[in-house]
Amino acid sequence: MKNLFHLAFPVHDLSLARDFYGGVLGCNEGRSSERWIDFDLYGHQIVTHLSENGSGVKTTNHVDADHVPVPHFGIILPMEEFKELAKKLKSKGVEFVIEPKIRFEGEVGEQATMFFLDPSGNALEFKGFKDLSTVFAR
Repeated sequence: MKNLFHLAFPVHDLSLARDFYGGVLGCNEGRSSERWIDFDLYGHQIVTHLSENGSGVKTTNHVDADHVPVPHFGIILPMEEFKELAKKLKSKGVEFVIEPKIRFEGEVGEQATMFFLDPSGNALEFKGFKDLSTVFAR
């Protein structure tokens, strides 16, 4: 069995989180309570925890001509899956912080990337690679 990633993060409304992660992203829902929901994001466990203390982007960092939201989380996909997801998100009216694009074009580590926010303002980045063996190439 491969190692799985687990991420827990704050949201301000579990119903909106359920609609977004389940409805827009298509994540299957796992266990839940009145304070949290587990989701399956490409085989990894993400947990939305109800929080009154805030969530969302705190700052940005300059990366290859973009202002990348911090903090953020996401998934690395094969390029064709990335393209399919970008098309699906556009069809569902998702507003992008950084539109789907190619970053580091022609360089080692060339990748597709896109950023968008969930309803609580948490930033998600999805990346696409033609060759997943180059994810950590320098």
